[in-house]
Parts: sequence; structure tokens; C-alpha cells
Amino acid sequence: MTYNDIETAPRDQLEALQLERLRATVARLLSAVPITRERLNAAGVATAEDVASLDDLPRLPFTLKSDLREHYPFGLLAVPREELIRIHASSGTRGKPTVVGYTARDLETWTEVMARGLAGAGVRPDMLIHNAYGYGLFTGGFGFHQAAERLGATVLPASGGFSARQAMLLRDLGGQVLCSTPSYALHIAQAVRESGAEPAELPLEIGLFGAEPWTEGMRREIERELGLVAVNFYGLSEIIGPGVSAECREARNGLHVQEDHFLAEVVDPDTGAPLGAGEEGELVFTTLTKEALPLVRYRTGDIASLTYEPCACGRTLVRMSPVRGRRDDMLIIRGVNLYPSEIERVLLEVDGLAPHYQLVVERPRDMDEVTVHCEVADGGVDREALAARVGAALHQDTGLTMAVELMAPGAVPRSEGKAIRVVDRR
Repeated sequence: MTYNDIETAPRDQLEALQLERLRATVARLLSAVPITRERLNAAGVATAEDVASLDDLPRLPFTLKSDLREHYPFGLLAVPREELIRIHASSGTRGKPTVVGYTARDLETWTEVMARGLAGAGVRPDMLIHNAYGYGLFTGGFGFHQAAERLGATVLPASGGFSARQAMLLRDLGGQVLCSTPSYALHIAQAVRESGAEPAELPLEIGLFGAEPWTEGMRREIERELGLVAVNFYGLSEIIGPGVSAECREARNGLHVQEDHFLAEVVDPDTGAPLGAGEEGELVFTTLTKEALPLVRYRTGDIASLTYEPCACGRTLVRMSPVRGRRDDMLIIRGVNLYPSEIERVLLEVDGLAPHYQLVVERPRDMDEVTVHCEVADGGVDREALAARVGAALHQDTGLTMAVELMAPGAVPRSEGKAIRVVDRR
């Protein structure tokens, strides 16, 4: 189901709109954000007309997360602070939080793109939405909430945490759509089972999951546990929040980028050079309609690829692959590049394991060592044999020898938001 006509527009029509909006964004930045004006001028862009076509996009300077931190809190705003009607921010776990302001029109844009995503995932006005994303500075809860209300659905703002209560509310109120991180969805399924019910007996139909990289194996596990169709959502607060892209329920073959609002690129993570369709690299987004915090060529740190082939669902919007990992999260272990999602994919293919894991990285001597903590599915398994199978599967797939520590069910730490997959003790 499409939400409006732009999702199936011809490419030439869409690209003409993108160029018009890109020029408007450049004009806004030139007039209102001094640091970005200096960078654009240095790149030979003194007026919006200097951007002659979309082919000029690689000429424009990148924006980095460090720019938002260096100009904390409001130095990159393109409107007076008094025009903001909402502020969100990152957790700030790696330094100053990134502060994101929204005008009334920005919130309308956010609601619009999220409503498209929910409609494409199969959400109907008669449904009850159980929203277990966190509310507050984190954008997740609000993004799904306001879009579901726009569609006319009933929203239960459960937020994160209190997993036993989540299970009770799902059972008693009959939620048909679950919104959460994929790792927390499995935690909720466990809480439902501990309450004496079977998760697959719930009336859930659709799961809207995002905020962390997850694999096809994780999708299958969630669907098996909860008896729903799992749909992938992507976003980041600096660009809008969740809603930058989402899968369609019909195909679930890549996430449709809302291209009339966000211009997508993929670049080489090391050199910044543009990469072509199908080539994996770092996702870069330019906002085309943001008022408060317009950003040109924002480097997300997320690793994915783009395809421009029309989807089987009829949408012509560019599709991005599921995020394989964050550039920041890539581990270099004895010269081998390793993303946690690669470990997840292997573990979920080994019979006898539960879908919960954590990697502990240490350097006891000269070399890095990885210990994979994972849970057995039940207590009756031959742990020694299972650990050997897991170690062999990891070595075959990654070329690395890793220690495997099998743990009892429930022993791997759970998260009520984004899962903490790596504990780096180096």
C-alpha cells in the first residue's frame, strides 16, 4: 500500500524535485549557518544556482557528527531557537550529545514520512499499536507514535522497560503491531512466555523494528517467536528520526528511502569518494526539506548499499540495503575487519543456541582475543559439543579463532533499547 503518489513517481520527476529542494537547502544554509556557508564558499558554491544539477552533489562539503558536537547546542540551527517547538538529542555516550531541533513544519515532515512507512508495512487505521520504543530525548517513541495517530490507529505508548508489564499489556489489550528494537522484541517474547502465555498466541500481526543493525536470521527468529511479519525501519535523529527509510511489506527487499525529503549517497568510508549502485560503503544523507537543522552530505557512519531498480511493490524510490553495521562498531581483530552482525548471522544458524549474544574483546598479551558469550536454548544440550560447533562455524565464516562461552538461558545481559553487542576491554 502506498501513502501518496511520490512513492511511485518517475525518476526524472523525482530528480527534478530533488534538485529544486537541494538548491533551496543550500540557499538556507548560505544565509543562516555561517560555518556551513564558509565551507560551501570554499567548495565554489556562493549561491544556490552554483548547484547546476544533482551531479554537483559530490562537490559539496561533508557534515560530520563532530560538527554538531563542536557547535553544541544550537550552532548549526538555521532558525532562531524561539522557532523550535521540539528538541531531541542523542545519549551523548561518546561525548557531547547531538542536539536536534524541529520546527512545526519539521514535525509535519517527520510525521508524513513515518506515516508512509507504517502504511507500507501494512498498518491499518483499525489496529492497536503497542509502542515499546523509548520516549524522551530518543526520537524512536515519538516517531512511531505520531505516525500511527496520523493513520488513525490506536496507540499504546508503553515506552521501554518493565518487560513483565509489556507482556501483560500485549496479552490483555491485544496489540496487533509491536514497535521496538529487534533485540527488545525477543526480550518481550521471553517475558510473555514467563507470564505463562505463548508469544505466538498473541494477536500480533506486524513488527516495526529498527534502531540497531539486525540480520535475516534475527528476523526469522523474531517472526517464529512472536508470530508476526517483521519489517525493518531506519532513521537517525540528525536527519529526522526514524522514517528516513523503511521496507514495504510486499517485498521486504531493501528499505525505501523517502527521496523527496532525503537525498541518499554511498561513499568510500576511508576516502569519501562516491560509490556506485550496489557498492557497499558509508551512507550519506542530505536533507531537502528540513528547516531547523538542514544538513548537507551528513556522514552517518552506517554501512549499506543503494539500488535504483524499481521494487516489486511498484515504488520507484531508491532502496538501501539493511545496515550491516556502523563504521564505529567495526572491530579489527588480528587484521580482520569484523562487524557484530556477522557474528549474529553465524550464531543464528547454529541449532541449540538462543538468539542472545555479546562479544567481549580483550588484549591479554600482544594479540586481540574475542570471547563470544551466547546462550543455550535449553539446559539439556551437550555444551562441549555445541561450543565446538559454534567455534568451528565462526572460524569457517570469519577466518578468526574465537573463544566460545556458553551461558544459561537469560544470562546474557538484556537491553530495553539498543542491544549492547560489544564489550571492548582493550
